[in-house]
Amino acid sequence: MHLLAYLLLVASLMFCIGFGTIAVMQLWQGRTLVLPWMEKAHLMVTALMTVSSLILLWALVNFDFSNSYVARYTSLDLSTFYRMTAFWAGQAGSLLFWAWSVAIFGVFFLYSDAYKALSEGTKVWFWLIFLSVMAFMLLLLTSWSNPFTMISPAPRDGNGLNPLLQNPGMIFHPPLLFLGYGGFAIPGCLALAQALNGSVKQEGSWTAISRNFTLIAWLCLSAGIILGGWWAYMELGWGGYWAWDPVENASLIPWLVGTAFLHTSVIESRRNKLHRINIFLMALTTISAFFATYLVRSGVVDSLHAFGDGGVGTPLLIFIILFTGISLLTALQYKHPESRPLSEPASREGFLVLTAWVLLALGIIILVATMWPVFSKFWSESPLGLEPAFYNRVCLPLFVVISALLMVCPWLGWKGGIRDPKRFGIVLASAAVAAGVLISMGYTLPMAVAGGATAIACLAGIALLFATEPAMRRSMRSIAAYGVHVGLALTVLGVAISGPYKQEQQIELGLNESVQVGSYTFTYKQLNQGETRAYIFIEADLEVTRNGKAVGPMHPQRRLYHKFPSSAFSEAATIFSLGNEMYATLLGANEGHKATLKLSVNPLVNWVWIGGTLMCLFPLLGLSTYRKRENGDPDAV
Repeated sequence: MHLLAYLLLVASLMFCIGFGTIAVMQLWQGRTLVLPWMEKAHLMVTALMTVSSLILLWALVNFDFSNSYVARYTSLDLSTFYRMTAFWAGQAGSLLFWAWSVAIFGVFFLYSDAYKALSEGTKVWFWLIFLSVMAFMLLLLTSWSNPFTMISPAPRDGNGLNPLLQNPGMIFHPPLLFLGYGGFAIPGCLALAQALNGSVKQEGSWTAISRNFTLIAWLCLSAGIILGGWWAYMELGWGGYWAWDPVENASLIPWLVGTAFLHTSVIESRRNKLHRINIFLMALTTISAFFATYLVRSGVVDSLHAFGDGGVGTPLLIFIILFTGISLLTALQYKHPESRPLSEPASREGFLVLTAWVLLALGIIILVATMWPVFSKFWSESPLGLEPAFYNRVCLPLFVVISALLMVCPWLGWKGGIRDPKRFGIVLASAAVAAGVLISMGYTLPMAVAGGATAIACLAGIALLFATEPAMRRSMRSIAAYGVHVGLALTVLGVAISGPYKQEQQIELGLNESVQVGSYTFTYKQLNQGETRAYIFIEADLEVTRNGKAVGPMHPQRRLYHKFPSSAFSEAATIFSLGNEMYATLLGANEGHKATLKLSVNPLVNWVWIGGTLMCLFPLLGLSTYRKRENGDPDAV
């Protein structure tokens, strides 16, 4: 059965190469006769990959340890749910899931109204580029990262799933990232296809045609990143949600590029400008998704999440370089028949472009900093990565700038100037009041105050917009766009306060001893021990009080899994709060039941998750049926 699954992947590769070659011949001859067969070929590729994927899933669920991937990432004591999610736990399985996601998005696009609006020439170009991407991914799966290699004789039990991955956040975090990467392949390939075919006047802009796919990809990627932060906060036991780890950074880079595109695409759809920039930005979003994969799978950087090389690093790098070169040349040669110059910088157009530039600058800084150990090898024998302090010092001010732009941009006219000075004055006044309130509460660090004040002013401005402009309330696109901005503002507020003002102590306590963290008292009451089928554990019972009043109990655990006897894992405990959240990690205990604990008070941290959730949900309201000519709300951002 596993041989069959592998042969189906090989057949899929042959279909992609064969019909990609036919597409080149058709374009060379100026014909589109084989287009229906190319569409059917993609359906066949998707069907074959679906069968291969289901075979792997069946093997994971049914303990088929003759498969090397199954033996490596599952075990007899693993629940069915986690056996299924082991599909994307390793390099080969996650790559298969990503390629499968790309194929499925291709099927949805094939049957969409947007695809029907394309000319036949653009369709042939699209399938040439899309099938080339699919062929490369299938080449990786059939050559360097095969999920169907066999073991003989088969072991009686597998190695088990890393305990860090046995968490609800990691059930959804990786597949959402891959769905985001896969979704961006549609607009990325379409942008290049329409530019090469030169048919924008006949069929409408690709930005409008692929809009739904862009939004779905963006919200999936956003959700994957937010869930990854929540997983780190709840499962790693260090009390934080973002450590500027290379693999965390890798997923953030395509998000930044894609978000930059969302802002410049508004200028194209509303003002008929920035066509070349948008083509390259969308292609770059797709490329940066492959770069994220390169970081995880090439072994060039050390990370908690990285898989190591496995032979795919060099092919990925070659593909990234070639795709980047083709995309850049395509964008440079493109000439839109009706393009117009930008308005003055102090306009909504100018601020949207500035927002995109800040997002891209963040992406470049993070890229260079992440790759610093690689670059520094040219002049140092002992290259070192950059510490989180560097990222915080350089990147956080730029995130505050984005928050400030978010506050100002809705009040600018498209051609320049403030469109409503009185209401804009109210927004500025709310920023000043918010800054004063934050300072009076003891939050005095400049970046925290600036980030919190601009975020609160942004929220006030959006509320004012919708309260005073009925047209905004009637536009689903405006609701979707500003809803995302509300989520981002709440996230900025949570990040601005929770990081710098976290109060933390690591201490050893005996039974019934207490420690003060901020205004909260943690009392260690009891140590419990137990065992489950998968692990043994110790658990500390804590009581938390404030000014003598009970806040609640906490039960952090330290676990030793049977399959991973050399490593102990923490299971953090929290007391939820929209203000100060209690957080406790048990680091260990001695025979006298003295416990070593890490205790912290994290202010406003849950607004990060609330804001992130809103950012992932509101784009759904912006989805719409494609119409060839659309007249959007001029105030939609």
